[in-house]
Formats: sequence, structure tokens, C-alpha cells
Amino acid sequence: MNNKSSDRVFGYIFANIYPLYIQKAERKNRTKEEVDQVICWLTGYSRAGLQQQIEQENDFETFFAQAPAFHPGSLLIKGVVCGVRVEEIEDPLMQKIRFLDKLIDELAKGKAMEKILRQ
Repeated sequence: MNNKSSDRVFGYIFANIYPLYIQKAERKNRTKEEVDQVICWLTGYSRAGLQQQIEQENDFETFFAQAPAFHPGSLLIKGVVCGVRVEEIEDPLMQKIRFLDKLIDELAKGKAMEKILRQ
């Protein structure tokens, strides 16, 4: 991915993308609560902290920069998102964004929560 499209993605407002994650999950009979659980697991946000990020309309760069504790289990996330292997993405911020995309994909595909959360 070139820098121009990376910069554009980093500037996306998390609050604008969040409902799309929920819609994707709900289309496959998963819940908003499960989406929140996945996001909180990955980022270390509490539910209240996640809600605050949404209300502040922070971009992805700020959302991940302010994340309390990126989960060490995220290094176990492997696979392809948008034609790119997430474990091979060099830009740390883009990798975090794609890790989140991958977890939402797994949720929408009906994977068990224990597997999604790498337990």
C-alpha cells in the first residue's frame, strides 16, 4: 500500500467505521457486544473508554495511539485482509488497523470467540 492511501486510512474517523464493523457482524448473527469485546481485547480499552473514543470522533491514528494496552496476543493474528498478509505489514499503525479488520472478519465468519481472542 502506498503512503497516500495509508495516510487516508489513518485519517478515517473511527466512529464512522465502527458502525460498519457492527453491521458486518450483525449480518452474520453476531452482536455489537461481541464487536466491542473484540475491540476491547485488542486495544485494552474498557467499554467506557471505547465509547469515549467514538464520542470524540478520533481518527484511527489517535484511536490506536491512545489505546491503553495493545494485546500481546495480537501477534498470533495471521491471515489475509484486503489481499495483504497482516503479519507481514511493516507499518505498525496499518498493521494494527488490519489486525482489527481481521478479527471482525473472523467474528463475521462465525469463528468461536475463544479462537478470535487467541485463547
